[in-house]
Amino acid sequence: MTETDAEARTEITALIHGYAELLDTGDLDDVAALFADADYGTPNQGRIRGTETVRKVYEPVILYDDGTPRTKHVITNVTITIEPDAMRATAKSYFTVLQQVEGSPLQPIIAGRYHDRFELVDGAWRFSERMILPDLIGDLSRHMRGGPLQ
Repeated sequence: MTETDAEARTEITALIHGYAELLDTGDLDDVAALFADADYGTPNQGRIRGTETVRKVYEPVILYDDGTPRTKHVITNVTITIEPDAMRATAKSYFTVLQQVEGSPLQPIIAGRYHDRFELVDGAWRFSERMILPDLIGDLSRHMRGGPLQ
């Protein structure tokens, strides 16, 4: 692994973790902005593209009095592959979302995988694709209005 590969992995990991932090702090506009130039979706819902379109996906997220969804996205098993041209990369990771709201214990509400693609544009890495693959779905009733993500 070259120093450039190591730097790329650090920047890509920061994007993956940055998504989780933005979502957990309730900054849904900035979450959507991460996917301005990316395909985004799930196997059952298909793919969408663009900040405004992706932002609509997050409309059902319930934000509480503190402005957050009262969640913690735990990202693990991150595996990043830098393409030989050093201009593209892929990543796979696991996510587990914990939630604690008044009247409910701290509990996992969903777990699954992210399959991501990235591209290097003007010296900065950005998402070019995110596929969300939910594997285990728990009680999302205090996280999203209108039913579970599929």
